[in-house]
Amino acid sequence: MHKPSTISEVLVELDFIIDDAIANNDRLGLFAYVYRRTTAEVLKEVELGNFEDNDQLQRMDVAFANLYLEAYHNYKKGFPVSKCWEFSFQCRTEPLTILQHIMLGINAHINLDLGIATSQTMKGKDIGAIAKDFNAVNTVLFNITNELQKRLGRVSPLLFLLDVVGAKSDEQIIDFSMRKAREQSWISAMHLHSLDGVENKKAVQEIDQLVLSLSTIIKAPKAFLIRTGLKLISFFEEKNVGKIIQKLKED
Repeated sequence: MHKPSTISEVLVELDFIIDDAIANNDRLGLFAYVYRRTTAEVLKEVELGNFEDNDQLQRMDVAFANLYLEAYHNYKKGFPVSKCWEFSFQCRTEPLTILQHIMLGINAHINLDLGIATSQTMKGKDIGAIAKDFNAVNTVLFNITNELQKRLGRVSPLLFLLDVVGAKSDEQIIDFSMRKAREQSWISAMHLHSLDGVENKKAVQEIDQLVLSLSTIIKAPKAFLIRTGLKLISFFEEKNVGKIIQKLKED
């Protein structure tokens, strides 16, 4: 695999994954599309110079993306990957909702990969120096995820049921969000930044295990009403990956 060194090169690699997913009706393309959409928005902000340290932000974003790209290609080749990514990739054939497939990718990438990428690219530096830009990205992504959630109704007409059944459950799968995941990833980044060698590796494994636990909840919430609602939502959803992505793109 070509390892990108710029965000523009990351977008090219993501396009390859999306095109392959469309050709093979592979649901791994659902997260890849959402990730490409958000990454393109981050690039736009970098090109406009809207961060305090645009060069550092780009280095962090590229390192972040490469962790996903490496996991994706290693999985395709049968090589070992982290537990949470393996779980996410294996669910590609499961009859889950579109939202669940996307959330499994968000969970693995942000709750595990982002903390690793942030701590690594700030190694030997004050990690607090990137905090403002890290939070600025949160605002950018929040706007995009709101947009995408509205567009999901085009391919998932009963998605609104999650709001109904979720309000009656203590375990709300819809309460998992990109913003909350990034907030947790900052905590992980600071923790990893303080560790070296064996201790750092052990901490990554522990985070991976925790993220895997979240993945199992996303796949199969314990609340009966949520599980039932998800099955009903899935039954009426668009199943063709190419059509899903096309409808999400439409203005």
